[in-house]
Amino acid sequence: MTTNITNMHLAIAKASAFSSHQVSKSSIADFSSGAKGASCAKLKSSCHIASTKLSSQNVKFSDSRFERVITKAVSASSDTKPLPGLPVDLRGKRAFIAGIADDNGYGWAIAKSLAAAGAEILVGTWVPALNIFETSLRRGKFDESRVLPDGSLMEITKVYPLDAVYDTPEDVPEDVKTNKRYAGSSKWTVKEVAESVKEDFGSIDILVHSLANGPEVSKPLLETSRYGYLAAISASSYSYVSLLQHFAPIMNPGMIQFHVRNLIHVCLLWSKSKFQSSNLSLQISYYNAGGASISLTYIASERIIPGYGGGMSSAKAGLESDTQVLAFEAGRKHGIRVNTISAGTTTLLLQSF
Repeated sequence: MTTNITNMHLAIAKASAFSSHQVSKSSIADFSSGAKGASCAKLKSSCHIASTKLSSQNVKFSDSRFERVITKAVSASSDTKPLPGLPVDLRGKRAFIAGIADDNGYGWAIAKSLAAAGAEILVGTWVPALNIFETSLRRGKFDESRVLPDGSLMEITKVYPLDAVYDTPEDVPEDVKTNKRYAGSSKWTVKEVAESVKEDFGSIDILVHSLANGPEVSKPLLETSRYGYLAAISASSYSYVSLLQHFAPIMNPGMIQFHVRNLIHVCLLWSKSKFQSSNLSLQISYYNAGGASISLTYIASERIIPGYGGGMSSAKAGLESDTQVLAFEAGRKHGIRVNTISAGTTTLLLQSF
């Protein structure tokens, strides 16, 4: 498909990283014919590449504009039937969504969107909610919510018990091990779940962190105990660090050929208005966009939201800060992207536990 473009906004990754920090804060480079000078100054670490296999993308630069962009997406599956939902083909990709306990939260909605795009869905469910979730799923209570845009039902390949507050079995206190809500479940720490997923499937492509908990969320910060504050940080912020520590090694890495030096040269020429030839071109080839990880944050990280207490605002601020660092580190070490999305409020089942 060929498209003529006279005014294009591109988000471009820094030379040394595949990853980006949160989307809502990333700057956009404006390569329009009327904004030459400031465009390169706006470049920030950002990478908005869908988890598809893009065989080729040729971008041809002219003196004043991008003349055309040609993009061809190649599915990992031989099925060429168009997919409903997201404008991305995730067939052949596998996603692990941590934090689904019912059909009412963001995790479930994200799982449906990924499934509609063709991804295989694996789920991590909080151990005390596991029996209720699996029973409801088995009895068809979620069938109405499982309906995808094409009329089929979302299939969950496997549900894993998960408590992201504990990294290894050695971290679990005795009173939790003997708690009746954990009876009958095993291998539910972050490390054990990652090992189980590796044993069952080998690797994943997408990791979704859709979990948070603040035992004293209804208390103002001035009335929050040390225990409540640290518990919120542990469950809502550090849990993302832990998930990436253990899942990143089994995420398919990115293999991106990106001629960054040419890109920087183009930017310098553009900003100085010194294009000498209309035939200057840049070849960008994406053979595999690689693994992608995402979490959910909230505006209380930046603004005062009365009623969102117990250290949860601090936990979300920490999550956003950690996302930037994790994007830097995981992008270089594992070739994956790390982002967070700021979402609104919703009533979750876990709030009643």
